Amino acid sequence: MAGSVPSHFVLVSGPNSSGKSRYAEQLIADTEGPRYYIATMIPCTQENHRRIEKHRVQRKDLGFRTIESPYGVGNIPVPQDGIVLLEDVSNLLANALFDRQISPDRVFADICSLAGRCRMLVAVTISGLSPDGCDEETAAYIDALNRLNRKLYDVASAAVSMENGHPVCQKGENPHLT
Repeated sequence: MAGSVPSHFVLVSGPNSSGKSRYAEQLIADTEGPRYYIATMIPCTQENHRRIEKHRVQRKDLGFRTIESPYGVGNIPVPQDGIVLLEDVSNLLANALFDRQISPDRVFADICSLAGRCRMLVAVTISGLSPDGCDEETAAYIDALNRLNRKLYDVASAAVSMENGHPVCQKGENPHLT
């Protein structure tokens, strides 16, 4: 694993529109320090643009410095006292696999490198996807995402799953469940 993972690496997972982004934003907003929002989505559809705008509105008064980086998050310069929100792992992986043919292991190493260089990393990811009934390319992506999520869970100090709009602590200390 590249870099050492900080004691405060929180993985927030759940299905689309489960409240995971809002929970992660609030978790960081309640933490002192310079705040960074790493946006990984490459907008391709009206729905993408709508989601981006929704997230901008949600975080507009939370003091984030936004960094748009669809690839290579391991190289983003953040200070050691930085509080970082990575939004989100599923987009980052899709960008890496489909646009650049970068392996899931490299994405994992990049996230660990980022985590090792800041005081706190909160990474948001989609979970609960099944490859059943999907075409071969989509099924391979879902399998890769599920494996990446498991690896991130293993190194995270805390993991929260959004269930019915509520955070449920799956691992580690209860990171401010409201």
